[in-house]
Parts: sequence; C-alpha cells; structure tokens
Amino acid sequence: MAKQLLGKEVTAALNERIKADVAALKEKGINPTLGIIRVGERPDDLSYERGATKRCETLGVEYKKYLLPEDVSQEELLKVIDEVNKDDNIHGVLMFRPLPKHINQSVVENALSAEKDVDCQTDASLGGVFTGKQIGFPPCTPQACMEILDHYGIDCTGKKAVVIGRSLVVGKPAAMMLIKKNATVTVCHTRTKDMPAVTREAEILIVAAGRAGVVGKEYVSPGQIVIDVGINVNEEGKLCGDVAYAEVEPIVDAITPVPGGVGSVTTSVLVGHVVEAAMRKYMK
Repeated sequence: MAKQLLGKEVTAALNERIKADVAALKEKGINPTLGIIRVGERPDDLSYERGATKRCETLGVEYKKYLLPEDVSQEELLKVIDEVNKDDNIHGVLMFRPLPKHINQSVVENALSAEKDVDCQTDASLGGVFTGKQIGFPPCTPQACMEILDHYGIDCTGKKAVVIGRSLVVGKPAAMMLIKKNATVTVCHTRTKDMPAVTREAEILIVAAGRAGVVGKEYVSPGQIVIDVGINVNEEGKLCGDVAYAEVEPIVDAITPVPGGVGSVTTSVLVGHVVEAAMRKYMK
C-alpha cells in the first residue's frame, strides 16, 4: 500500500510559515494584500476565487476584487492593470485566464508588473523560472508539487524524474524546478514514443496530462513517487486525477490523492507568494 502524500499536512506547515511572515509585516504596519482581476463569471474562476479569498482570510491577508464584465474592452482592462501596478497597497495580483477571445491575452498578461505577478502570468516571471533568477514568482501549481516533495523529505538530487505534460502552466516549469533540485529530468508529451517505458524508469513522476485516468498501471513501477496534478470530473461527477489511482496506488511507493493532494496546496502557495512579494519590498 502506497503512502498518501496528503496536501492538508503540507498546507498546515506552509500556513504556519505564512502566518509568521504576515505577523512580521503587520508589526511594521504593512497589510499584505492580493488584487483579484476577474473578467466575466466562469464557474471555475468563481470556485478558485472562493478558495483563494477564504485562504486569505484564514491567513490574515487582505484582498481587493476588480470585477469586469465579459465584454470589457482591452483598453479598460489595461487601465485596471495599470491601477493595480501603481497601487502600493496591492502586493500581488491574480488575474483569471483564459480571457475572452476579443482580448489579446499576451498583451494584457505582460502589462502586469512582474514583482506583483504571483502566478507566473508574465514572460518575465516565466524567464525567472527558467533562469533561476528572482523575477516574479513561479506558477502556483508546480510550486505546490515542490512543496509536497520538500515537506515529505523527498530528495530529488540525482533522481530520475519524469514530467508528463509540456504546458507553460505546469509541465515545463515543473521540469525546470526539478532541475533546480538537481534531478535528471525527462519531459513526456503526446508525441512521446512508448511513454509507459519512459515513465516506468522514473523515480519521481509528475503527471500533468490533462486527461482523467490516462496514467494506468503500465506507466509505473515499484518504489516510485507519483505526484498527480490533474483535476478532472469523471463520468460519475466525482473529482479525479490524471492517474488511475486504484490501479497505480498498489504498485508505487507514494502518491498524491485527488482530491486532497496538489490542488489543496495551491491556494496556500498563491497567498504565500503575495506575502513574499510584500516581504521582498519591505523586509530587505
């Protein structure tokens, strides 16, 4: 039976660190604040927003919402971004994506100041992930994966790590972050030949395939650590990951459940980035 790498344990430890930083900031009269920019009312955006604001409240971080209609012009949206960039009381910004099709998403994303970009939406922040420089912040989801590995004492040095998925949101940043931890990394994708043969060789396997249950028992081998990033809804209407948990769990050494794994850590990482942004500015 595999060890469950539970997100709630990681979140609890992370939250204690965040609370200590919030207290240090408030002693200096600084209230760390998240700016939330949402265009329209996509159900998944609303759900994430509720989770983020609740976590902010739990950790003593303030937030300010900028809610815009679905048909907002690009010019108006850029004005809002300029406003939050210039507001010294806003330390981090979360802007929900994808944006409506009439808006040039790349232009809007890169209008955000990198130092306030707490979920790696700008090219500058992404450059920071790939160069190892402290520019902006890494994406929250792959950072949550790293927090899980760290919390459970999983040393990546010299380990063979495989990442399934090559998106700029999870796959590629996760690969770079594993390299920073001295792992030897292979990235698999839809054009990878005989993917199960590649993934079975991994000691650490991060799955961000974007398809429910796509990674079954033929993809894994004994002794592996499996981090399942996927969040899907199955035919029964239940949340599930990209890993076929019932098949994989009896084989591997440790695995994150879905729900209760990576997703539960992500909102604390987001709030932690807001607090860190304030710390970088005021606690040098």
